[in-house]
Amino acid sequence: MEFSHISVLLNESIDALNIKENGIYVDGTAGGGGHSFYIASALKNGKLIALDRDPDAIKAAGQRLNGLPAEVVQSNFKDFDKVLDNMNISGIDGMLLDLGVSSHQLDEAERGFSYHTDAPLDMRMAQSGTTAADLVNNLSVEQLSEILTRYGEEKFSFRIAKAIERERNIAPILTTVRLAEIISSAVPAAVRRDGHPARKSFQAIRIAVNGELEALKEVLEKAFYRLNKGGVLAVITFHSLEDRMVKQAFQEFTRGCVCPPDFPVCVCGKTPDGRLISKKPILPSNEEIKNNPRSRSAKLRAIEKIK
Repeated sequence: MEFSHISVLLNESIDALNIKENGIYVDGTAGGGGHSFYIASALKNGKLIALDRDPDAIKAAGQRLNGLPAEVVQSNFKDFDKVLDNMNISGIDGMLLDLGVSSHQLDEAERGFSYHTDAPLDMRMAQSGTTAADLVNNLSVEQLSEILTRYGEEKFSFRIAKAIERERNIAPILTTVRLAEIISSAVPAAVRRDGHPARKSFQAIRIAVNGELEALKEVLEKAFYRLNKGGVLAVITFHSLEDRMVKQAFQEFTRGCVCPPDFPVCVCGKTPDGRLISKKPILPSNEEIKNNPRSRSAKLRAIEKIK
């Protein structure tokens, strides 16, 4: 299947980056090269480094960016600093992270991300390493319940984990549809009527398989402090866990005085390192949501480094 991905909040993220013609930029989640194409197209003497952990995305982005001032590298975005070091690049003028799962990964059934089609229980973005089936069939009930609670905010996590244990003792759970059916059978009927009951669990397992939140935590601080003065870090999130992490990190970067509140004057001398591009997250327009329903949960936050 041809790599297809509709870039979410495209104009808004390009505007937030405030691209300089001679700047150095990193797209940490190149996908099919959508955002990357518009960043690279705005450059003259600058350069874009487009990263992705998915080999399918790397191939597609390489084709899309051919002839533009861009270099495509297969890498987890948390290791962007190593990529820059290898290129002898010290500072960058902007970085974009478009988090979550691409349309291609969802639509290509054999990748195992979707509960709508039957496929091997995979969910690996990099197409290597531990699969979702490995976790589902080998983790303890307590470990599974913790993953579902922490990454999916699933209040029926223990019931689901116990149902998984019961069914895998009969036969290994190897496909998406079987897992979705087990989850559905484990939750109350009212939950089954309120959207797909496997949505939160599939999100949680996918995040665990790919170490998504750990990678995000690692990249946020490294990326901000790798920015040149005036550089921008822009992040598009798709669920509350990601957005909360980005919001809290940006709050720290924009924090000034840390003296106790009872001090009459500031003695710490701390001033903010960054400035929020927008105090509230930027959301997709009604028109974008209509054209691309998967964009409805997207939020863009951006911060400029002012030191």
